[in-house]
Amino acid sequence: MHPNLESLQPVHGRFAPSPTGLLHVGGARTALVAWLSARSAKGRFTLRIEDLDPPRVEPGAAQLIMDDLAWLDLDFDASPSLGGPHAPYCQSECSSYYGQALEALHKGGWLFPCRVSRRELRTMASAPHGPARGAPYPASLRPRHLAPQWFDDVSGAAIRFMVPDREVSFTDRLHGIQTENVSCAVGDFVLRRRDDLYAYQLAVVVDDLRMGITEVVRGEDLLSSTARQILLVEALGGTRPAYAHVPLVLTAAGKKLSKRDADLTVAFLRDAGIAPEAVVGYLAWSLGIREAPDPISARALIADFCWSRIRSTDPWHLPPDLANSLCDRRSSYSG
Repeated sequence: MHPNLESLQPVHGRFAPSPTGLLHVGGARTALVAWLSARSAKGRFTLRIEDLDPPRVEPGAAQLIMDDLAWLDLDFDASPSLGGPHAPYCQSECSSYYGQALEALHKGGWLFPCRVSRRELRTMASAPHGPARGAPYPASLRPRHLAPQWFDDVSGAAIRFMVPDREVSFTDRLHGIQTENVSCAVGDFVLRRRDDLYAYQLAVVVDDLRMGITEVVRGEDLLSSTARQILLVEALGGTRPAYAHVPLVLTAAGKKLSKRDADLTVAFLRDAGIAPEAVVGYLAWSLGIREAPDPISARALIADFCWSRIRSTDPWHLPPDLANSLCDRRSSYSG
């Protein structure tokens, strides 16, 4: 988004977790930053549940995530439980919106069907004269001619976005100027899978546009998706939001956090008797927002929040025993 446009629009942020397990401290850290950014600008904040892939969804996980966020005192203006002007707030209920967007992209000439399976692409990658493993989707696989009514019957085919061969640039609030030629890096990417499930890249763009999201704050692992999403925003005639990708949290061993790390979830810390202020204070300190990991409420952080206080884009390594580290500080919180 152009800086002048950004400054004129009311801030509308969001947190959009996938309910594939419990909320870990890395997700809570990102939620805290996104919430502080919106609230410090007196903006709106929305919770969206990204349950797009049914086989990966854990029953009851969405409610548990909402419970954890409420325990941390991160509130929302709109959510699956609250409702709001841009409902529904669960992606599993939004297929009609994704279908409308796909039709609009088809009319704009951006799409083509692809019946090449992932296995076939892997086989091509391993062939002596085929594309290198991890290479972008070959432009040579685009159909040279499309039947006029191809979009009406795409059974057994994925639908891909025809990526233009040009650079996409944006400024990330934490990582600075980013430039990528998606055609060279990724190639034509899938918007609807062969099993008719809509892809993340399409769903997140459609939801952000229809909800009027003006800033996207999320984990650094999604930084590489941004250029693709900007291309979709532009193809759909929308205005790109501002972006900020929060540094990842790693285990003491240097691994990315997983929802399988039960002792690093918000629920585990709560059940261990840790005060929410101790968790918030520790996460704020890990970001550089606070000078010491002392307990503090989320609301007490709003007044002094600014992006320039997040001093590092390096991953944060958790201590070997996070619960005991936080227990040592809970008695110092005075409210």
